[in-house]
Amino acid sequence: MDNTRILTVIIGEEPPRRLDKALSRDVPAEAALSRSRLMKLLAEGAITFKGEVISDPRAKVQEGDEFTITVEQSVEVDVLPEDIPLEILFEDDDLIVVNKPVGMVVHPAPGSPSGTLVNALLHHFGGNLSGIGGEKRPGIVHRIDKDTSGVLVVAKSDAAHHGLAAQFEAHTVNRKYHAICYGVPDNADPRLKGVRGVSFEGSNVVKINTQLARHRTDRQRQSVYFNQGRHAVTRARLVQRYGKPSVACLVECWLETGRTHQIRVHMTHTGHSLIGDQTYGGRRKLSPKALSAAAIDAVAAFPRQALHAATLGFVHPITKEELSFDAPLPNDMALLIDLLEQPPAK
Repeated sequence: MDNTRILTVIIGEEPPRRLDKALSRDVPAEAALSRSRLMKLLAEGAITFKGEVISDPRAKVQEGDEFTITVEQSVEVDVLPEDIPLEILFEDDDLIVVNKPVGMVVHPAPGSPSGTLVNALLHHFGGNLSGIGGEKRPGIVHRIDKDTSGVLVVAKSDAAHHGLAAQFEAHTVNRKYHAICYGVPDNADPRLKGVRGVSFEGSNVVKINTQLARHRTDRQRQSVYFNQGRHAVTRARLVQRYGKPSVACLVECWLETGRTHQIRVHMTHTGHSLIGDQTYGGRRKLSPKALSAAAIDAVAAFPRQALHAATLGFVHPITKEELSFDAPLPNDMALLIDLLEQPPAK
């Protein structure tokens, strides 16, 4: 049985100069081939022009050029299904939305070969899964750190994956996070006015606008830069102060871009790192005059970054319906807030 399909792409008027961009623009929508998938096909020698293999994504194209793409049909992946409970917020034939728990890695990796969200989803789908990028696997469009909880959407077909990826790339997805931070990002704080890349919109929304790239010496970390890396913008709205005087706060963050560790790095850049963040935050000594002893102990012992993906909104890539999903704070963050709200001993 032939395990391939053949697509023909004819380059339209006023094409982009690069082959990869032209193919991405002119490939039929029903083919559901993302630009990243096209790049992979180029590298594999699966794209030809006048019978010759074309592998250079920068190759020049002209209107009317006809390219042939040989696409392998979906094959089974070697990631094993695992019977892991999932909190499903929404599911249809094209996508699934879950509330990821703390401690779950999204995709198998050398350090986490099992127990991941992908393992759980493969079991949940029971083989009823369309192809993503030539493999029968869930389409991971975005990720949440292992120790961050909250809403995450996963594609079940190439068409859905392509449509969702385009929205994330265009920064049209509504993503809001709740974070518990040290201190309070306050417009009245003169120190913040001197931090490069930090500004205020109104009285209680701080905007962080920098570039992010890997740390020069610690490859597991990201760092703020202004002359290299990828553009990153985070906004954080002050929701609630804790302590008298205020020594911690709850903020609602939303992302204009979605970079690795973006909120964690940006809040640290402002001087208001996330409580419990082992990588970027460090521990701070809090005054017993400001918080109860129970709250101080809870902050010191909090085992992860206090960050939760609370809201995710996007346009359904197939039905075009506007969707939005919310996940309540997980128990550990809710308990921490309860303790932070307790008055200190007199």
